[in-house]
Amino acid sequence: MATVMQKIKDIEDEMARTQKNKATAHHLGLLKAKLAKLRRELLEPSSKGGGGAGEGFDVTKSGDARVGLVGFPSVGKSTLLNKLTGTFSEVASYEFTTLTCIPGVIVYRGAKIQLLDLPGIIEGAKDGKGRGRQVISTARTCNCILIVLDAIKPITHKRLIEKELEGFGIRLNKEPPNLTFRKKDKGGINLTSTVANTHLDLDTVKAICSEYRIHNADITLRCDATADDLIDVIEGSRKYIPCIYVINKIDQITLEELEILDKLPHYCPVSAHLEWNLDGLLEKVWEYLDLTRIYTKPKGMNPDYEDPVILSSRKRTVEDFCTRIHKDMVKQFKYALVWGSSVKHKPQRVGKEHELEDEDVVQIIKKV
Repeated sequence: MATVMQKIKDIEDEMARTQKNKATAHHLGLLKAKLAKLRRELLEPSSKGGGGAGEGFDVTKSGDARVGLVGFPSVGKSTLLNKLTGTFSEVASYEFTTLTCIPGVIVYRGAKIQLLDLPGIIEGAKDGKGRGRQVISTARTCNCILIVLDAIKPITHKRLIEKELEGFGIRLNKEPPNLTFRKKDKGGINLTSTVANTHLDLDTVKAICSEYRIHNADITLRCDATADDLIDVIEGSRKYIPCIYVINKIDQITLEELEILDKLPHYCPVSAHLEWNLDGLLEKVWEYLDLTRIYTKPKGMNPDYEDPVILSSRKRTVEDFCTRIHKDMVKQFKYALVWGSSVKHKPQRVGKEHELEDEDVVQIIKKV
């Protein structure tokens, strides 16, 4: 392990020394590929059993979505969990009060959202320091991450946490790069681009591919992709997760400072202790989770508005709705009647490919 850690440090040092320009792009691309491979090596032992993930980290996924609280020690993650969910997570003024992962559940707009209070992260977590590997591995299973920052601590903490998460293959508030990578048996490396490219040229692409022992592949760029984007696609294990920066303890800063924070993207100022703006935070979490509520209507009865079926907005067809209720329902499916904004008529008869909208009402008609 120490040798892998040393290799990572050596490469990071060399990258810091190397000037960024067109002449060094090829060399930097190669170093980034080597770094990504070493980081993967560092993570793999954790998935091969052995010591296990440690107490409290094998938290069973429950509810409709999972949200993780990530941050340095003593920024108020436990207080936030206690106030939002009513779950008890020990709170104290000293660091590292939470040593395991504490789950709680919020019921918001009919959806059950599991909230995880993860132990305080430390610098170097991505390289296995502290319990960083377990913390970030659990963060990878979340649908949304809340990075909790202390309003009176330096804002540089934000960048440090992002660096730790990125080292583990978590990409915050980003979409997967619009490029295709397909291995083939012969013909060498073939690079085509539908847009002007300022970061990648054929030599850099070949250098990155050779590091992965890939000598024949077709690569199509549909965006101005960087070396990091190409490495992410080759590695294939990246997680693209929405993230909200929760600035806690705003009761201890000036109004002018608060106004500046309020203008920043993906930010939400709160005071967990005084319960300021917790409703605003929940609203933002709902927006970032991007969930769709669908109400069921049994035949001859009124719709059930108390217990909606929750779907991801990326998978919200009638078929997805049926599968969410019961995996065998699709086999018996004849058609569905839908009321709501996704249809022109109320009700409208639709097939299983029909895409539903938030707060639609659905009645499933089965084959006799």
